[in-house]
Amino acid sequence: MVDTSDMLVFWAVVIARFLIPLTIPRYPLPGVLACLILDGIDQTIFQLFTNLPLEGYQSYDKSLDIYYLTITYLSTLRNWSNLYAFKLDRFLFYYRLVGVAIFEFTQLRSMLLVFPNTFEYFFIFYEAIRLKWDPEVLTKSKLITAAALIWVFIKIPQEYWIHVAQLDTTDWIRANPSNAFILIAYAIFLLGMAWWLVRDLPPMRPGLEISADPFQPASEKLPGKKTKINFPVIDSSERFFNNALVEKILLVSLLGIIFAQVLPDVRSSNFQLAIGTAIIIIINTALSHWLARRGTHWKSIIREFIVMSLVNLGIVLAFDFLLPRYNGSINLFNTLFFILLLTLNVTLYDRYRVLHARNNNNNNNNNNNNNNNKGS
Repeated sequence: MVDTSDMLVFWAVVIARFLIPLTIPRYPLPGVLACLILDGIDQTIFQLFTNLPLEGYQSYDKSLDIYYLTITYLSTLRNWSNLYAFKLDRFLFYYRLVGVAIFEFTQLRSMLLVFPNTFEYFFIFYEAIRLKWDPEVLTKSKLITAAALIWVFIKIPQEYWIHVAQLDTTDWIRANPSNAFILIAYAIFLLGMAWWLVRDLPPMRPGLEISADPFQPASEKLPGKKTKINFPVIDSSERFFNNALVEKILLVSLLGIIFAQVLPDVRSSNFQLAIGTAIIIIINTALSHWLARRGTHWKSIIREFIVMSLVNLGIVLAFDFLLPRYNGSINLFNTLFFILLLTLNVTLYDRYRVLHARNNNNNNNNNNNNNNNKGS
């Protein structure tokens, strides 16, 4: 029988790994570093303070990694002004997401080496630059170089060490203390590489930009409203079936499939899970567009999350009521977990995509104005 204190420690770590990522949109660098540290020490915490078996730790760990990396990716929609950096980071994120999904299906550790988590360290690089510089100083060539260096010199060695060779750094140093000098030398090499990347940047600005203020959409007048609003709203004239809908379905489906490999008693196949996810996201998106056409918009992200959670809860309860009549069933606990995960990610995506789209349009307008001025 599992000891109560073991479960308290386990749930304390799991809850922390779910809550801390929610700080990333507002405090990107501190938030992601806190997640990175907790990810690095959670297994040690379990070993020191519990007697829990850790045979399934790999899948559990990768699933929670993907959760906080998803929040990290969504924060780039909210915060990043350098659009090329965003596109590169988005590719790195989905590349890793696909790799983790393949790993969950095959349990081949080499997949985590082939699909390294370059996204996370590239995000840290960008946010570290933002502390002292405007990220617009990062050119395409510098961004590609940074991603390549992180991929080759940081992530491939790390993924091999952890997932393929399955070595423990503490044990390695304990076996031969002089090995610590190898790590120190490599750390100095990485610092030199970082200096080389930033050596030609403009002078640093004073202070530190730790918190991230989102791009504020310009105040606009909505039909039927007497006053202008200055919070992000869905464009009611936007096509319903668009790239954003496809990305939401892809993102949340992959996230759900990865978590399904960890949760007990998941009764649906991956295909059924993806179809169910797509149906709920389409219903949610249709509801948001219908409200937007009626002039109703979400001023508070918390209110949007609560209302959409209740809507999705109603859908789940309807399925739970109807499926037994057709010889089907769902695990209600697992389904509710999926629904909260889905609602959180869809809410953040919808909210932050509006900000990203406005920023993209503003940048395009600025570029057009600059080109017109040059032509004059």
